[in-house]
Amino acid sequence: MANHLPPGQFEIDHLPRFGVTKFANRFPQVLDRVELSIIGAVERPLDIAMALQRLPRIEQVSDFHCVTTWSRIGLQWSGWRFKDVLATIIRPEARPHREAKFIILRGQDGARSSLPLEDLTANDVLLADRLNGAALSVANGAPLRLVVPAHYGYKSVKHLNRIEFCLDDRSYRPSALWFMDHPRARVAFEERGRGVPGWLLRYPYRLFIHPTIQHFERAQRDRMQHTEKGDTTST
Repeated sequence: MANHLPPGQFEIDHLPRFGVTKFANRFPQVLDRVELSIIGAVERPLDIAMALQRLPRIEQVSDFHCVTTWSRIGLQWSGWRFKDVLATIIRPEARPHREAKFIILRGQDGARSSLPLEDLTANDVLLADRLNGAALSVANGAPLRLVVPAHYGYKSVKHLNRIEFCLDDRSYRPSALWFMDHPRARVAFEERGRGVPGWLLRYPYRLFIHPTIQHFERAQRDRMQHTEKGDTTST
């Protein structure tokens, strides 16, 4: 658990469903199993979901820092270390181009983010399917999500189902506005966006925290009501 918060962050006591508001009513289609495709600049595109079971499971306590300035401290994640997945499964089986060092991360709900491959190979980067001793909920990214603790939360893509290796960033389009998507979004350096100092973005971002949480909560309640009535069109 962290002894102090990073610059500009404040602690909350839960991990809310949160993100760009256009994704509030988008939910994963597949919840009963993990699907994880390796695509892009690879010799052999493939789904590696079953192969994950060959690797040791990692239990890890990490903090989660949202770019809008809230943090949830001391979360217990469980899954597979991305560095191990890369070395043991992706490189020998999918055989990505050695110059493919720009990675696009895609979720079932259409959300996407990106990171340099070198950032994804940090020891604390996980492909996680469990949180605090239980399977991930839909709100927190089921059935699989990325966890990159050193980066703001929007890099930890929920409902992860595709990892795309790219030679450059020309095909990448962020989920949010361009200035809101930093190439690395490292928490320690307060890389909240592009072209604007990170400390300055704290103040407008904070205005959107509670309305965004409420918006996502309403969407979640509506989904549950539709599900109870047997209407799956919103899922």
